[in-house]
Amino acid sequence: MNIHPFVKELASIKLERCFNPYSDRCEIHDHDNAPQLRALALSAIIRRAESLPIDAIWIGRDLGYRGGRRTGLALTDDAHISQHAKRWDLEASRPTSSYMVTERTASVIWSKLSQINTNIFLWNVFPLHPHEQDQPFTNRQHNALERKQGEEVLKQLITLLKPQRIIAIGNDAARSASLMTGTIQTYKVRHPSYGGHIEFSNQISELYKI
Repeated sequence: MNIHPFVKELASIKLERCFNPYSDRCEIHDHDNAPQLRALALSAIIRRAESLPIDAIWIGRDLGYRGGRRTGLALTDDAHISQHAKRWDLEASRPTSSYMVTERTASVIWSKLSQINTNIFLWNVFPLHPHEQDQPFTNRQHNALERKQGEEVLKQLITLLKPQRIIAIGNDAARSASLMTGTIQTYKVRHPSYGGHIEFSNQISELYKI
């Protein structure tokens, strides 16, 4: 399968102190073809999502080193990559060759997604993994320049998938989502990190009538 044009454009982004999972390879944890595997998986999901009615795009902040950096899928760690693909009736190979790594945020997200059957696309305001200088296995918050570039990508994704609503996870996601959604309904929920998992779970349960 060819790489989706959206993913090709995403793979072309090069920024300092950022790991692009669709073009960069981690010499420690990745298979030789990891960038291609991540780009193909995301391409397949986007193509499937384009053909279906999308209830919502859930938007986080940015990829983390324990999650999306490894999988290339937002809010998804090694343990949930197969589950993510299956939601779209697809299969995906794990791009990493080392031991399986889990991420707390991804675990909470997927515990709720397992209770929801509607089509939900997962994304981030900033679609790459921002890290500290010379410390690839750290997380840092994206800066204003990176956020602006991420918001442009998010606009393209919203135009592409035409979701009925946006679920912004956390303050950073809510701020960016509010700038570009137009007539699309936007809901803000608590980010599950730093003790917010119970509130997040309750808010999602209320939104989806679980």
